[in-house]
Amino acid sequence: MLCAKVSPSHPGPSALLLLQLLLPPTSAFFPNIWSLLAAPGSITHQDLTEDAALNVTLQLFLEQPPLGSTTLRLEDFLGRTLLADDLFAAYFGPGFPSRRFRAALGEVSRANAAQDFLPTSKNDPDLHFDAERLGPGRTRLVGALRETMIAARALDYSLARQRLGAALHALQDFYSHSNWVELGEQQPHPHLLWPRPKLQSLAQVSDPTCSDCEELSCPRNWLGFTLLTSGYFGTHPPKPPGKCSHGGHFDRSSSQLPRGGINKDSTSPGFSPHHMLHPQAANLALLASIQAFSLLRSRLGDRDFSRLLDITPASSLSFVLDTTGSMGEEINAAKIQARHIVEQRRGSPMEPTHYILVPFHDPGFGPVFKTSDPDSFWQQLNEIHALGGGDEPEMCLSALELALLHTPPLSDIFVFTDASPKDAFLTNRIESLTQERRCRVTFLVTEDPSRVQSRVRREVLSSLRFEPYEKVARASGGEVIFTKDQHIQDVAAVVGESMAALVTLPLDPPVMVPGRSHVFSVDGLLRKVTIRIHGEINNFWIKNPAGISQGQEEGMGSLGYTRRFGQFWMVTVNDPPQTGTWEIQVTAEGTPRVRVQAQTSLDFLFYFGTSVEDGPHPGLYPLTQPVAGLQTQLLVEVTGLGSRGNSGDPQPHFSHVILRGILEGAELGRVPLEPVGPPERGLLVASLPPMLLSTPGPFSLELFGQDGKGQHLHRTAPQPCMVAPVLLELSGPQTFLTPGSKVPLSLHIASFSGPQDLDLRTSVNPSFALTSNLSKARLGQNESAWGRLWLEVPDSAASNSVVMVTVTAAGQEGSPVPPTHVFLRLLVLAPALQEQLAAPAHSSGPVLSTPTPVFCTFTLVTQDRAESRLTGNLWWGTVGGVLLLLGLASW
Repeated sequence: MLCAKVSPSHPGPSALLLLQLLLPPTSAFFPNIWSLLAAPGSITHQDLTEDAALNVTLQLFLEQPPLGSTTLRLEDFLGRTLLADDLFAAYFGPGFPSRRFRAALGEVSRANAAQDFLPTSKNDPDLHFDAERLGPGRTRLVGALRETMIAARALDYSLARQRLGAALHALQDFYSHSNWVELGEQQPHPHLLWPRPKLQSLAQVSDPTCSDCEELSCPRNWLGFTLLTSGYFGTHPPKPPGKCSHGGHFDRSSSQLPRGGINKDSTSPGFSPHHMLHPQAANLALLASIQAFSLLRSRLGDRDFSRLLDITPASSLSFVLDTTGSMGEEINAAKIQARHIVEQRRGSPMEPTHYILVPFHDPGFGPVFKTSDPDSFWQQLNEIHALGGGDEPEMCLSALELALLHTPPLSDIFVFTDASPKDAFLTNRIESLTQERRCRVTFLVTEDPSRVQSRVRREVLSSLRFEPYEKVARASGGEVIFTKDQHIQDVAAVVGESMAALVTLPLDPPVMVPGRSHVFSVDGLLRKVTIRIHGEINNFWIKNPAGISQGQEEGMGSLGYTRRFGQFWMVTVNDPPQTGTWEIQVTAEGTPRVRVQAQTSLDFLFYFGTSVEDGPHPGLYPLTQPVAGLQTQLLVEVTGLGSRGNSGDPQPHFSHVILRGILEGAELGRVPLEPVGPPERGLLVASLPPMLLSTPGPFSLELFGQDGKGQHLHRTAPQPCMVAPVLLELSGPQTFLTPGSKVPLSLHIASFSGPQDLDLRTSVNPSFALTSNLSKARLGQNESAWGRLWLEVPDSAASNSVVMVTVTAAGQEGSPVPPTHVFLRLLVLAPALQEQLAAPAHSSGPVLSTPTPVFCTFTLVTQDRAESRLTGNLWWGTVGGVLLLLGLASW
């Protein structure tokens, strides 16, 4: 065995191994899968990002096997596509969902793709290594990685993923937009991820770099010198004489002498004059992306790196607590549930990743307490007591907004209160924020809304005073559960049950009608089916597909176990539940609430986008929600498939989605789905015609298909969707904020469906000064308006904190146009850290400096069986008698 020191810039042996053995051939730099329509056979920024993340996740799993479980074997992943579902099944065990992990990768990938679409980034040469801006490009890349780490350490992983996506986009662009590949380099650039030393051997303005090329394909237009250059794109900055262009259909500089270009973005010569070098550039970009992920892992540590990418099946535990004097029983119930969750899940795959607590009363709310330490959370929660107050209403929605700003996406938030909201004006903004964050909010209210109780009030209150809670719960996919003090501890058990990766099973018809039968479908992939019923119930019964019925009697019945706590009923169906169509009928005073949930690994994520064909690259521009009048694409990502299917059966097949109105339950339309890529990845697309998106109310997405045995599969999205009347885009600087600065933000608003008279409102959390030059907008169909905002960051701004800017566009008084919101998260960087990062490389300051690792070269070992083991900090394994080096435990 021969060992030698090498530069830390070279990819670890694990990167080379996993690249060669686990990944399909790569060839790509277009933004996302939609770009493949323009350049079939390409793999995109999205693919490179996700493949690199999966490689580093596998390496983490190999090096940190779970306690009490069989060690992962590399050979189990050879010869097939590396999938998140397979990794999770092998590491955590069958049935543990990869939904949160895949959603986190989606956040990074969409932030990566957005660099080609956002007005503040798409034409900035520093962010794409264009126009020979290689030094400034490296500075911006390192800065984005640094901000990723700072945001992650501040526990704002959504912002960290946004900055990581921007960093990876620039890093991957370097290998397509520069001539690194043309220089014959076989490894990633040795200094691109580090703030020092200064980049060497750069072409100067006076150095000619390209000759003229009249063809689409330009294999010989590069002049063959040994200096590093990159192509110019567009007219800003203008291309000097003799310089290379980026090239391709969208590049106006490529028509100026010397014509042509050198980009390797795709397999198409119409877009990429150096398309023939595309595979080499993509391979280097993938290795460099693996380096970047590995660097973050070494700097953050495995625990925080896992949280950055949500490498866990567990959710977070987030409480919003009313602390007024009448809330003693509710606070105790929250403490009991929190203690139960902490003790039951400690050290298990379902241990919460974060704990968030936001108290409120009147007139105060907050502060936010956020930690990843369960003992710290329990100590903080245990110090809360019901004190003072006792009147109604309270600042509940303000506290909930704080919780939403600090709770990771795809989490559950539980609100304990016995009062209506004083800040009901926030309702619509909270609805939008729950959908943007994809968090489900459950209200546990210990007051019957139809009766007046003894709590002191400032005014006579309407029985509709809890309607804001109903709206927020409906928008988030949650619910409002009314109970009484004597039952709150039992009813609060829904906290633990709701955190078990549940899916909600659709009822048909979806709107409950007392005395009418409703049906729901149970498939063979569902377990622990639970039926929750609350309201003034007279009676109910449940019937399984075999015709066996069970009534409302408490205790064990023929179908399951029934518990009752006042007006709240819970039926836990015996496992495994019989597959087929189940029936339920409820008779009640008023409208009962019925929810059927189950555990399953087979679920789906969904995203919206609109195709862009006139920007730097064709692709799909991500949308938070569909926009009225705008041709919208729906992307569905099915989770829980795995490459081997379920129990050896053929893969499930999904055929279409149904859009259904939430309030009335009417079907708005059904749209066929088309698969994209390997079936086991579960990627599906659908084109949503504008006519389907003309409804102003919320709608749900329901996914239909069949399992490998031809049995019916039916899933519904956790949160409903809303059609935005206008497109709102808010963008800020592509770097951090500094205390004492005044920062410009860019606002774009566009209408695609007809005349709009809009009022524009702004807010910022925390309450920094924010001004705007655009307070009203009058737009015709296909018209846009631009505005400028100025955010003033005070000298007293907290270091390493996150600022949330919100812009709301609402119809003017009397207009039926519903409000539309856009949210922008920005990072405030500590001044001391800015100085530290500017320190020389040999000092202790730079965060991104790294020790030099030792990589070893192995010869063949004759061994018939496959194995892997850890020697020092080197992972190695044998497959078919060949010794394979997996890599270093850390950089």
